[in-house]
Amino acid sequence: MGHKAQGKIVGVDVGGTFTDLVLLEPGGKVQLAKVPSTLDNQAYGVLDALKAVQADLKIVDLIVHGTTTTTNAVLERKLCKTGLITTQGFRDVLELGRRTRPQAYGMFGEFTPVIPRDLRIEVPERLYADGAVHTPLDHGAVKEAAGKLLAAGCESVVIHFLHSYANPSHEQAAAGLVADIWPNEFITMGHALLSESREFERGVTAAVNASVQPLLQRYVDRLEKELSEQGYEHDVLVMNGNGGMVSASMVAREAAKTVMSGPASGVMAAAYTGARAGMENLITYDMGGTSTDVALIRNAQPAVSNEIEIEYAMPIHVPMVDVRTVGAGGGSIAHVNAAGLLVVGPESAGATPGPICYDKGGSKPTITDANLLLGRMGLRNDATTGLMDRVTEGLAGLAGPLGTDPVGAAEAVIRVANTHMAGAIRMVSVSLGVDPRDFALFAFGGAGPLHASALARELGVPKVLVPARPGITNALGCVVADLRHDYVRTVNRPLDGLDAADIHAIFSEQAALGEAQINREKIALTGVRHLYSVDMQFIGQTHLLRVGLDSGTPTVAELQKRFEQAYFDRFQV
Repeated sequence: MGHKAQGKIVGVDVGGTFTDLVLLEPGGKVQLAKVPSTLDNQAYGVLDALKAVQADLKIVDLIVHGTTTTTNAVLERKLCKTGLITTQGFRDVLELGRRTRPQAYGMFGEFTPVIPRDLRIEVPERLYADGAVHTPLDHGAVKEAAGKLLAAGCESVVIHFLHSYANPSHEQAAAGLVADIWPNEFITMGHALLSESREFERGVTAAVNASVQPLLQRYVDRLEKELSEQGYEHDVLVMNGNGGMVSASMVAREAAKTVMSGPASGVMAAAYTGARAGMENLITYDMGGTSTDVALIRNAQPAVSNEIEIEYAMPIHVPMVDVRTVGAGGGSIAHVNAAGLLVVGPESAGATPGPICYDKGGSKPTITDANLLLGRMGLRNDATTGLMDRVTEGLAGLAGPLGTDPVGAAEAVIRVANTHMAGAIRMVSVSLGVDPRDFALFAFGGAGPLHASALARELGVPKVLVPARPGITNALGCVVADLRHDYVRTVNRPLDGLDAADIHAIFSEQAALGEAQINREKIALTGVRHLYSVDMQFIGQTHLLRVGLDSGTPTVAELQKRFEQAYFDRFQV
């Protein structure tokens, strides 16, 4: 759903190392800023970036913000204390998962559930798989459970009942009972966030949502307060992981959807730029200071998945741009391990102290230092005396164990990093049945263009597209993205027993919900577009294939034909 702003537009994206900003003015003037991220409070980095371009917030019409607040909280497990109310006998679903292991062939591993067992409380209730009631909801038990969770200090709560996607009445009733005593609005119903089968995935998604809701709400409130004090009078839009935007006033309700929103903004910028350049099929390659993100774009549409697992046993099954991440960024630290092997990343020097060449006290060699020593980039004119000597000394610490000189060590660091990044690109292309030779490589991020040609050569990609300002591409993505809302519902029925009218009704209802939601946001629109798809599988299979549709009124025969084509395209059988 396109948006329209008449005055100045600001796009600002917070990364692990830098906060990037682009300010677009009605006359076409563009101002750019890149400042260090302030990860303890990202709002300060946003304000620093606005200050760097001397933005007068009184005449700014729109601010679009990409934040890593929820992503960092999940990956670092700095979550709010959250409780779970669930079906009797099923409180361990979040811990049992899919009975997989952190390392498929390893004997050891660690796993910590999002919500600890003592904060997971069961209540009598049960639905059949078709939604019929087996055991009525015990209202008294729900109230008692909510009271225990409050007494335990929980700030948010998840209500997650078996088969609620088929019949949400028990979850809705329980949410009403909890709301009577809960001191805030941080109550997540599993079906409301993800109305599909698979109790583990729906439960984890809801648990992540509830665990980051208070954090995101506090951050957004703080940011809006700071902006308001400086004269900003309009709404702030926040990037979602699906590549769209949502009003800051609504974003915390479905906070899990903001996970991976930072990488998504760069992919949206790539899709927009590629389409304008006549290259609609792209592999995006975003190498920043902390990590590298890659994604696939076909026909100017980024691939979206609702089966993203951001770490072991933490699936977040809401629609998100399918981005794969590896810990190889410009600030990734290189070291030789106990076995004598060179390891690059995932530990990063960040913005402070940063790589040695940042001259902020960093002492560990990084990919950026290796690029500098190899002459692939130059020193700033104001660089302090002896800085290059310190970079050489840092890489000399790798050279000894590797049996080479500092230049050889730098070359080895680049080769190892490129191997990691090429592997990530294969994950979004070759592993999905896509030939990289049919795509162009869109390289951005502060370090992306430095490595793009080597990666394209290794993968056989014929073209490399580099934007004019690769270091602020993610901020540009915030500006060009549209408002977007995704809706999912499980049908769970064999195709030969399906009535197409049921599918038409679901799509019609979802379209109405989306339009009503968008109308509640205070943004002028240029148009509204509906995208329809179904997730399908052969009976007996586990994994789903996403099948795109031209309209919301497909026939059963069309569904079968499109699924068979999608299956052949993926597996060639």
